[in-house]
Amino acid sequence: MHYVISDIHGEYDKYLQLLEKIDLKDQDTLYILGDIVDRGPHPIRVLLDMMERDNVIPIIGNHEYMAACNMKFLLTEITEDSIKQLEQEKQLKQFSLWMQNGGQTTLNEFMQLSLEQKKEVYEYLIDFMLYENIEVNQKEYVLVHAGLSNFSPLRPLDDYELYEMIFKRADYTKVYFDDKYLITGHTPTMIINNHDHPGSIYTKNNHIAIDCGCVFGGKLAAYCLETAEEFYI
Repeated sequence: MHYVISDIHGEYDKYLQLLEKIDLKDQDTLYILGDIVDRGPHPIRVLLDMMERDNVIPIIGNHEYMAACNMKFLLTEITEDSIKQLEQEKQLKQFSLWMQNGGQTTLNEFMQLSLEQKKEVYEYLIDFMLYENIEVNQKEYVLVHAGLSNFSPLRPLDDYELYEMIFKRADYTKVYFDDKYLITGHTPTMIINNHDHPGSIYTKNNHIAIDCGCVFGGKLAAYCLETAEEFYI
């Protein structure tokens, strides 16, 4: 079976409960569409668990991007040059933006790791995929964190910039592909207009939106590609 989850945001207990609920087996494949880190209490615990699972395929979200940019600096040897780099406006803005968007919980757990573990977590993050295009039961799916900004049906997926896939929200009133389903996280389903069941998975216009806002008091959701079954914690 192929399952998709997104926007765990450090909710480690809910993450484990959801894996138990879907009864994830070694022969199954689990795609996680980004925003694993930040906001919730245990983002690094989630990452460490994912790193031990060969059948988990992570796709980068905007929060992984922010975290990795700052982890790279945190792993830099402290020298006069690195201190000067920290003092540069760009680096300070980058760190401030991360903190404003829930990065403190990730930072707290990251700093408790050994140096070797820090390097392993950073290397894992920067190896996340930008998107996945798969076929299951003769249906084709495009999996991406946020959406496809500046979309054109003639535009190859490899042509999209990172920010177009991880920061810009999908337009759920628009059919992007006639012959594919676009699966996204990033946008909590309770804020999607004209959603019949706010807070649950949204399936209209060849969209499957699966961020059900678990860190904001909503649910953590999983979607099975073979059966279209929805799971919630």
